Amino acid sequence: MSTPPPSRRAALLTLGCARNEVDSEELAGRLAAGGWEVSEGIDGTAGADVIVVNTCGFVESAKKDSVDTLLDAAETGAKVVAVGCMAERYGAELAENLPEAAAVLGFDHYPNLGERLDDVVAGRPLASHQPVDRRTLLPITPVQRPAAAPDVTVPGHGWGPRVLRKRLDTAPVAALKIASGCDRRCSFCAIPSFRGAFVSRTPDEIVAEGAWLAGEGVRELFLVSENSTSYGKDLGRAHGGPDALALLLPRLAALPGVERVRVSYLQPAETRPTLLRAIAGTPGVADYFDMSFQHASSTVLRRMRRFGGTESFLALVEQIRALAPDAGIRSNVIVGFPGETEEELAELEHFLTEARMDVVGVFGYSDEDGTEAEKHGGKLDPEVVAERVSRVSGLVEQLTAQRAEDRVGDEVLVLVERVDEDGVAGRAAHQGPEVDGECLLLDTEATVGQFVRGKVVESEGVDLVVRPLEVLP
Repeated sequence: MSTPPPSRRAALLTLGCARNEVDSEELAGRLAAGGWEVSEGIDGTAGADVIVVNTCGFVESAKKDSVDTLLDAAETGAKVVAVGCMAERYGAELAENLPEAAAVLGFDHYPNLGERLDDVVAGRPLASHQPVDRRTLLPITPVQRPAAAPDVTVPGHGWGPRVLRKRLDTAPVAALKIASGCDRRCSFCAIPSFRGAFVSRTPDEIVAEGAWLAGEGVRELFLVSENSTSYGKDLGRAHGGPDALALLLPRLAALPGVERVRVSYLQPAETRPTLLRAIAGTPGVADYFDMSFQHASSTVLRRMRRFGGTESFLALVEQIRALAPDAGIRSNVIVGFPGETEEELAELEHFLTEARMDVVGVFGYSDEDGTEAEKHGGKLDPEVVAERVSRVSGLVEQLTAQRAEDRVGDEVLVLVERVDEDGVAGRAAHQGPEVDGECLLLDTEATVGQFVRGKVVESEGVDLVVRPLEVLP
């Protein structure tokens, strides 16, 4: 047996989405269990023997950020290891073009990452990850996947009763992964090819991790996946089948210490009335609907290999507001998709105007390696795409500011997340972490992790100014 190096200090740098943040905390837990001292962020790199960069491979700008972070990490003098989505997606190609990285490791290396870092620190060569289409690793039929899943590494899955996770911050909100992968075949998206087919975690495993997070001081659980509306379709009727998420929410909301549960990334075409009612009607679950519309023109959506259109989407928004008039609704849209006409863009603008959502992310289309849309004709000039992004973003800025202004006079329950020289701030139920704006609390000495009931007295863009009425114990 080889002798591990005497110094075993690793720093983790995380890029990308909340799912990556969960993966980094799993890696931190595995490393800590293996005897490694683990730190997080740029400040934690000082004195590290190896820096693990959890990369993002979603779009071109994210890939550039990942490469820049890897290069900056190499300048510290520590050994650098690339993991995460970009490493999984490109593997040996990334290693060849980035000699500064001592190793490029895929998801299959996660269970034994500590041993691989021992190899890196000791100077033992490691073969770079060889990418495969991870959709091919599990059966096509979802209900057959649970039996096959233990033989396939899926980050955040299969822990059993033990929680293999180490918190890397003390924030009162934490992401909780309920599933991984996606079975949809959106023509613009490469995520399923490197994240794999859709796999749900069992409800008991999710609840156990939620209880553990509550014990770590977490007050809000942020449920994440690539497609939350598919949750449970591979678990069978014993776990609720298509209603599994609606049945899971009350269990999580009832956990001691958990005051708020929030669901992310709902597919409009898969969102069932039972789930809408569960989100809107379960005490402790935020009235928050993160709907992945992507566009509103039915013809553009068909080219995207998606379903729905303006009429059905507005009907869904109406259903939500009938159940929860003050609900937060957010979405992302893609403009400049191949073949998009002025009429189709105008339909998107009409939908956005009528839907009056709280937050909308606007993205310009760009080709992604290996996707169907990469081969589509009718590509728009980048200048046209940029102009459309600017045009729709300007409309969204006006609409979301109006929606925030409409909340002046409302009472909100704010989870305090920030106390600094700029004041005390947090988020209300209609605001998701990091991307949906925040509430600035006036004249309060509330601390991070407390809930404050207050009245909205002003709006600033999508942000709200709140006068506290009560700091909850």
